[in-house]
Amino acid sequence: MSLTREDVFARLTPLFRDTFDDDDLVPTEDLSAHDVEEWDSLSHIRLVVAIEGDLGITFTTGELAGLENVGQMVDLILAKL
Repeated sequence: MSLTREDVFARLTPLFRDTFDDDDLVPTEDLSAHDVEEWDSLSHIRLVVAIEGDLGITFTTGELAGLENVGQMVDLILAKL
């Protein structure tokens, strides 16, 4: 699968909106858990599982632990595709 950065953000948008139950949420490069009130440890797991299922990839705990924002997550996703 060959996706552009824009493609990944387009795929992530409905996953973020569903996970955080916010139809107006738009993931951006700098968005982090501190910016989304509903983003707690459980919703983080739900988001990761949704991303893995949608894109057919898997993350290690170590990979996820170092992420500071959505832009870094997109970098990781692109590296796995």
